[in-house]
Amino acid sequence: MSATLNPITIPAEERLRHPLVQFFLDGLREVTTGSPKYHIWMASLTLLMCLGAYAYSIQLREGLTVTGMHDHVSWGFYISNFTFLVGMAAAAVILVMPTYVLKDHDFKKAVLVGEALAVAALIMALSFVVADMGGPDRLWHVIPMIGVFNWPASMLTWDILVLNGYLVLNLLIPFYLLYSRYMGREPDKRIYVPAVLLSILWAVSVHLVTAFLYAGLPARPFWNSALLGPRFLATAFTAGPAMMILVLRQLRKHTDIDVAQATIDKLATVTTVGAQICLIMLASELFVEFYRDTHHGLGARYLFFGLDGHTRLVPWIWTSIAMSVTATAILSVHPLRQTDRWLKFACTLLFLGILIEKGLGTIIPGFIPEPWGRIDEYAPTWVELCVTLGIWAMGTFVFTILTKAAIPVELGNLKYRRR
Repeated sequence: MSATLNPITIPAEERLRHPLVQFFLDGLREVTTGSPKYHIWMASLTLLMCLGAYAYSIQLREGLTVTGMHDHVSWGFYISNFTFLVGMAAAAVILVMPTYVLKDHDFKKAVLVGEALAVAALIMALSFVVADMGGPDRLWHVIPMIGVFNWPASMLTWDILVLNGYLVLNLLIPFYLLYSRYMGREPDKRIYVPAVLLSILWAVSVHLVTAFLYAGLPARPFWNSALLGPRFLATAFTAGPAMMILVLRQLRKHTDIDVAQATIDKLATVTTVGAQICLIMLASELFVEFYRDTHHGLGARYLFFGLDGHTRLVPWIWTSIAMSVTATAILSVHPLRQTDRWLKFACTLLFLGILIEKGLGTIIPGFIPEPWGRIDEYAPTWVELCVTLGIWAMGTFVFTILTKAAIPVELGNLKYRRR
């Protein structure tokens, strides 16, 4: 009788070992254990997040007056980073489509890394929106049925919907696949394949809607271009794969994940083609802006050559172009692209070049000069820079946690232990 199983006499530790609970406990154990280098890395990211939190506390206390934004440039460093990160999130489709639609097994080991990168990028993008709004207490304005959501007329509300929807998809799909693998069963294609197909379409719409948000403002002629949406996608599908190459190389070096060289080679090819398309689109934009000297070209003139002695962005945009052209030239030479050292150098240049061009070179000139012709330049303050650094550290922290927990499950090293 003493051996009879009675729920009352089962220890609490045994009763809590539900598979789902055990899944999260095992994941927590994975992310809290590691080598000294791993703990130093996480501690460094935490320190940067604390610095960002301190700067953000100053902004909450003093208001947006501590930033470099003003009445004439109301979108600054925060929205610049937001725009770039939305593209980084959309670029996950580069790994998702070949894996689940084209059945390309070279991408199978890397697809969860791409989706983790998308989740981290979306969290950072939404965090930059919160920072730009002045504080989280203002978020109620964009909550349906509570705030003035203004849907479907407002492109901003469309942007909020697609960003949050894409975040949910990139959380649920990997969770289902990892949990199925953790339990030792085959995922049901009837469940995850429709969601994957939806996420592919959603990825394209995420960045297009962001581009339409700018192009739909008639008082800002710098953004009134039919090429803005395609160019947003082209830069996203260039900087995204470039970043994935750098991340996968580091994961292959520091973890047990076996990313095939064919995966790196295919991503490098996608990056090369995307970089070439970006330069073609840039040349097309420059021709339209400068072939005829019109009032609508003042924003572009300010960006590339300065306007009435105001040249704050000129060195930044030419540095960005030099980086992109150099990287594209390197990647276009097949032997250099297959050399690890040159590939890493080119991807780094391309990522930084598009970050500058997509941020400072796209957002700020849309406000300068303002519709009445006034030129009032913008420069981020130390508060904005520290908040930005903290948000990037938070996104890197999230990405590290997600990959640290997912890789053992994906490799089959972490499974549910049935009693």
